[in-house]
Amino acid sequence: MLSARNRMRRSTEFDATVKHGARAVQRDVIVHVRRVTDSAEDNGPRVGLIVGKAVGSAVERHRVSRRLRHVVRNMLTDLRQSDQVVLRALPGSRNVSSARLEQQVRKGLRRAVEQVSTD
Repeated sequence: MLSARNRMRRSTEFDATVKHGARAVQRDVIVHVRRVTDSAEDNGPRVGLIVGKAVGSAVERHRVSRRLRHVVRNMLTDLRQSDQVVLRALPGSRNVSSARLEQQVRKGLRRAVEQVSTD
């Protein structure tokens, strides 16, 4: 479970991260990363999940969400305090192993952070 300070809740934060952040596409997940420089609150990196109906039934979507939260919780220390991350699960994410999902999130996060750093 992610702590409350690390969860993204506002739709404006989701929208800004997806529209203005760097994107890295993997087979089963898309990773969006945005570095916020004007934020007065640096309580830690904030993470949001998008798991649409294309992923499957409500039970499958919740399972994917739990797995993604578990995976990204271990990666919070690798992010800056002002980072905002959105993970969009793709339909294949419900069938892939947790280890493979973690590899894809790590690779996508690394690629997106590299893009942000070069901009």
